[in-house]
Amino acid sequence: MAFARTCSVALVGVEGVVVEVQADLEPGVAAFALVGLADKSLSESRDRVRAAVVNSGVPWPQKKLTVGLSPASVPKGGSGFDLAVACAVLAAAERVEPHRIADLMMIGELGLDGRVRPVRGVLPAVLAAADAGYRQVVVPERTVAEASLVPGVAVLGVRSLRQLIAVLSDEPVPEEEPQPEGRPDPMLAGLAVPGAGHGTGTAVLEHRPDLAEVAGQTAARQALEVAAAGRHHIFLLGPPGAGKTMLAERLPGLLPPLTREESLEVTAVHSVAGTLPAGQPLIDRAPYCAPHHSASMASLVGGGSGLPRPGAVSLAHRGVLFIDEAPECSRQVLDALRQPLESGHVIVARTGGVMRLPARFLLALAANPCPCGRHGLLPEGCDCPPQMVRRYRARLSGPLLDRVDLRVRVEPVGRSELTGSLTPVESTAEVAARVAGARQRAAARYADTPWRTNSEVPGHELRTRWRTGPEALEFAERDMERGLLTARGLDRVLRVAWTVADLAGHDRPDAEDVRQALELRTGVRRGVPAGNVP
Repeated sequence: MAFARTCSVALVGVEGVVVEVQADLEPGVAAFALVGLADKSLSESRDRVRAAVVNSGVPWPQKKLTVGLSPASVPKGGSGFDLAVACAVLAAAERVEPHRIADLMMIGELGLDGRVRPVRGVLPAVLAAADAGYRQVVVPERTVAEASLVPGVAVLGVRSLRQLIAVLSDEPVPEEEPQPEGRPDPMLAGLAVPGAGHGTGTAVLEHRPDLAEVAGQTAARQALEVAAAGRHHIFLLGPPGAGKTMLAERLPGLLPPLTREESLEVTAVHSVAGTLPAGQPLIDRAPYCAPHHSASMASLVGGGSGLPRPGAVSLAHRGVLFIDEAPECSRQVLDALRQPLESGHVIVARTGGVMRLPARFLLALAANPCPCGRHGLLPEGCDCPPQMVRRYRARLSGPLLDRVDLRVRVEPVGRSELTGSLTPVESTAEVAARVAGARQRAAARYADTPWRTNSEVPGHELRTRWRTGPEALEFAERDMERGLLTARGLDRVLRVAWTVADLAGHDRPDAEDVRQALELRTGVRRGVPAGNVP
């Protein structure tokens, strides 16, 4: 038989498209044509596959060979098609039986010596295969753990093309030479992009930042707890050295562990981006991404040449996106966050295609009060002219800040708080336990709805279906009459009030919960100090 086919997967963003790999041999001058809208890295697979087949001890067919990737209208890239192309060619040349590979999904890059090298994006590729009805996949041996996360799919891990040929032909499987101890494994080079994992917070750290290490900052600690419990975005404003970055770095530890579905979503994004930690096929903790304030639009929301790749907003999916020195960022870049903050995803349109990337994150912004950072401090004072201060603060647009539920003033820590205080402070584990309890109360309340946290619930539902206590909205209504609070602002105050009530164990928000929510929303104290959340 001069024709054979098998299947592989083309990744479009973090979603997979099943691609049929067809091979046809015809009499004529020996040639190798690859068709089907392939990019440069995929076109080079012709040379990789030919060398891998020959070095695996199989003669290359001396005929006119055409390999087609269908559907031809879908852009395809990467080296993950090598294994499928090689097996389709061998089946067309009758080295293996064509029916043995017709229902197999194959993913992997071939080295010139025939070794099967791992590629990025195995998890979303196997998920796409399972959705399409495939129940058997062949992947590189190093990515078996990642592929096995998908239920209902039998995974075969191979180290070389020789091993796969033997399995498909029911022959004895040859043993491969083990990797010498003490040497870096070259087979892992394709799984990670150098430097891409820095700032993503997905690596397993020996020391995780603990909230007990933060001295003082009672109001800011309370705001972090409320932000984690209701998934509310937070803005930290304060002078340099007050602890804004310290607080933001401890926010992911307060978030509950990811559910199985959320873990698969997060792992798929990091697998495609090349930031999946080595030896950790499943990410079960909230990621933390902190891009530099000089980050470009493409690095933040996704993009790049050809098909777009996930940006920081997608790497922070189900976790925390922290932007330090926010006013120093490009205003255009910051305003690009407005759409994913509302929808939970970002749509990136490029010449190579249009794709939808997940981006449901908790945003944490940090900023100094002025360029010199000493505005409002005594006795140092501020050297910035008032016009410069206004221009500096105006870099954060009103529409962006309107989507931030919590605004906290981070005051400098005094000497007594930093060195002389013996008052014990709560650790991350203690606060995270209360956050988990508040999340459970909210999830039980919204059990029959598509929402799980208070920040997701529409304002109309909060005003009509889940009402506050009697006269609880007196302060908020008074602010609306004075023009200090908009309709959207009232909805966000209600969401924060429900989170405060969940942390306090109340059935519904009372007047004190709403007043505390107003303080957290506006950053202005109402004459009564905000009490600690029980």
